[in-house]
Amino acid sequence: MPFVILLLAVLALIGLISWAKVHPFLAFLLVSLGIGVALGLPTPKLLAAVSQGLGETLGSVLIVIVLGAMLGKIVAESGAAQQIAAALIAAFGTRYIQWTLMVVGFIIGIPLFYNVGFVLMIPLIFSVVYKYRLPAVFVGLPMLAALSVMHGFLPPHPSPTALVAQFHADLGLTFCYGLLIAVPAIILAGPVYAQTLRHIVAAPLAGFVADTRPESALPGRLNSFLSSLLPVLLLAPVLGLQAVLPADTAAASVLTFLAEPVVVMLLAVGVATISLGIRQGRSLAAVMDAYSASVKDVALILLIIGGAGAFKQVLVASGISGAIAAGLLDTGVPPLLLGWLIAAAIRVSLGSATIAGLTAAGVMLPTMAQSHANPNLMVLSIGAGSLLLSHFNDAGFWLFKEYFNLSVRDTLRSWTVMETIVSVVGLAGVLLLDWLLPLL
Repeated sequence: MPFVILLLAVLALIGLISWAKVHPFLAFLLVSLGIGVALGLPTPKLLAAVSQGLGETLGSVLIVIVLGAMLGKIVAESGAAQQIAAALIAAFGTRYIQWTLMVVGFIIGIPLFYNVGFVLMIPLIFSVVYKYRLPAVFVGLPMLAALSVMHGFLPPHPSPTALVAQFHADLGLTFCYGLLIAVPAIILAGPVYAQTLRHIVAAPLAGFVADTRPESALPGRLNSFLSSLLPVLLLAPVLGLQAVLPADTAAASVLTFLAEPVVVMLLAVGVATISLGIRQGRSLAAVMDAYSASVKDVALILLIIGGAGAFKQVLVASGISGAIAAGLLDTGVPPLLLGWLIAAAIRVSLGSATIAGLTAAGVMLPTMAQSHANPNLMVLSIGAGSLLLSHFNDAGFWLFKEYFNLSVRDTLRSWTVMETIVSVVGLAGVLLLDWLLPLL
């Protein structure tokens, strides 16, 4: 019976969001209250669970996501992303243009959220297409594959950050494992697969060609790279030192503080405020206005994350989570594969990668307590599943189709297959790491 109730709840969630067009935050709240009533939770306990889940989930991720949005905003508005792209294209030329744009997508995909990165990079892609007379899909897909992988796999993007918090994973380790998996996924789904798409005829709208800033208006190349990659550049040496230094030293406590995601992101935003803001001639007030706009960009995402947290907590408070965990373990399917399958099923049904990941986490969370699955790898497995088979119910599908001016058939051949390759390679990488880590 618990499985039937959970299935009905997920179907209700899908119906409300996909068919009734209810906002996901409201849909999560309605389904959370409905499943609580169906499971016989007393009203005070049900309302307390909703408040607790929403508050705890947002409390653990809100700062990192907001700071990530601020960093992405200043990277985009300052011209640092344009400078990074120009520097790499100048260094590697047009012969390796696919690989160059893939690296650009990889680098700017770390601080920039997917939608921001997509809109920012599309004009750059089309400028290259028109300038060098190259096939648009062949050139653009590798960069967009990189952006998609960053969005699904790596903090500080919203879904991975929320999953790290829910599974009590280590953000640094998740990030490092995610990078190991991301590289082959991007290469196979990007430059390698795009070789088969050379003959797709696309006529992207000329109005999307970038009005590039003059060189004199851009931040310096070193400044652009360092400011954009600062979270990685801060985190990597700290994690390395933590691995070799004894845990009971004064230095270790300092490193523990510096390894906190909030501290890393706050330092990165502070440096970028100066290096990409004030030093580029912008007033502090203008930079703060940009940051205020960035918070508005992620406000709805934060509401969805909070709603998913409420749904998860109702499952825990009702006791259904224990029954679900036992039932899922009895299936004999390895937890990491199961997490991928659940996220993939919800992704195909709903279209939203973020909602797919968060909903799958709510289902898989109780199973983690009764299994020995690595929580860092579970974050990545669910993240990979949440990218599978983007199609007609995914906004990303239509963005790609309309910007590149493609037919539905060619969009399925290019975008949908690319997302599916990313998802499957991500799962393969997770399972390989799960086999290798105990041997190291």
